[in-house]
Amino acid sequence: MKEVFAGGPNGGLAVERSAFIRSTYLHLGGAMIGFIVLSAVMQMMGLGKLMLAALSTSKYMWLAFMGGFMLVGKLASGLADNAESNQKQLMGLGGYVVAEALIFAPLLTLAGMINPEAIPAAGLVTLLLVGGLTWTAFSTKTDFSFLGGFLRIAGMVALGAIIAGVIFGFSLGIWFSAAMVLFAGGCVLKDTSDIIHHYPADRPAGAALHLFASIALMFWYVLRILLELSRSK
Repeated sequence: MKEVFAGGPNGGLAVERSAFIRSTYLHLGGAMIGFIVLSAVMQMMGLGKLMLAALSTSKYMWLAFMGGFMLVGKLASGLADNAESNQKQLMGLGGYVVAEALIFAPLLTLAGMINPEAIPAAGLVTLLLVGGLTWTAFSTKTDFSFLGGFLRIAGMVALGAIIAGVIFGFSLGIWFSAAMVLFAGGCVLKDTSDIIHHYPADRPAGAALHLFASIALMFWYVLRILLELSRSK
């Protein structure tokens, strides 16, 4: 990181930025550990099975569930991005981690029924992809903020496709999941670039939240791909 922000008259800013980056990734690590622990607890409590059964009663249950998650995510990211105190920022990050653990609970339960080995495999693939994208962002020193407009449009198209699939009852298939992995990769690349170049240095929890959300999205669709491949065998 010192190579990215080295020397010159802005040395003080470089030190501040390096400290911010370290703090962001510490927050990210804490969020990922919290997600793993919460997910394990929910599975042991049988919450995933209950949620899976409830969601299977009506297609509109999934839409309501997804809408609730999006609302909580919006509130949590707003708190983490805008709160002045570090405590409130952490509350936003923590709330988002809980929301992610809840939305993953039915999928992880389903994965446990189809192929339990797909869960750690998806985690490893996700970490390798994120590691490669992170290395790209730091080593090339390129500002990938230009991806923002494309990602917003792609995200709206994907959301529309997901809602249409739920309402009309058609499967989006493995190729959609593959496209979403690419989309999540773009989000990881942009989020990492923002952390390096643009994100306010007093908001490490907010920066960690955005990057955590992109990583979770990638993990979701990598796991879906592995489950589809398991079913096809």
